[in-house]
Amino acid sequence: MEAAHTEPTAVVARLTVHSPDEMRELGRNLAKLLRPGDLVMLTGELGAGKTTLTRGLGEGLGVRGAVTSPTFVIARVHPSLVDGPPLVHVDAYRLGGGLDEMEDLDLDVSLPESVVVVEWGEGKVEELTDDRLHVVIHRVVGHTDDDRREVTLTGLGARWAGVDLAALG
Repeated sequence: MEAAHTEPTAVVARLTVHSPDEMRELGRNLAKLLRPGDLVMLTGELGAGKTTLTRGLGEGLGVRGAVTSPTFVIARVHPSLVDGPPLVHVDAYRLGGGLDEMEDLDLDVSLPESVVVVEWGEGKVEELTDDRLHVVIHRVVGHTDDDRREVTLTGLGARWAGVDLAALG
């Protein structure tokens, strides 16, 4: 008998962020929930705040080095300064080949002991693990507050079941 494929359980929270400082603070707060083996996918247009959020994650995780966009190096590893997991920050924007190109980065080797954050990872890294956090950042257009963002956090899989993502807001 063949087992039926089921979609992982999803936990969803929607938050409004009003400034880059608030985006960094969201990252610092989110870092408190993260642990080794977590995969975080970031989706949003250029300038939406993906790297700003990741900078906050790095601060919250207590990692070494300035967290900047890894666009040209594809991936950067930030070791922990506080005996926590390293942060692996990946920019998959220029990787068009999906998982094959991502496999060249050996993320599956890094994943168990690191927190892996992948910008532009949608459609490219889902097969690495059933348990992942997908963060989608939308710019709110036509609003007087140009820095306002709507952030949707979706925790997929058993790892995120029971995690109160709404408490981040």
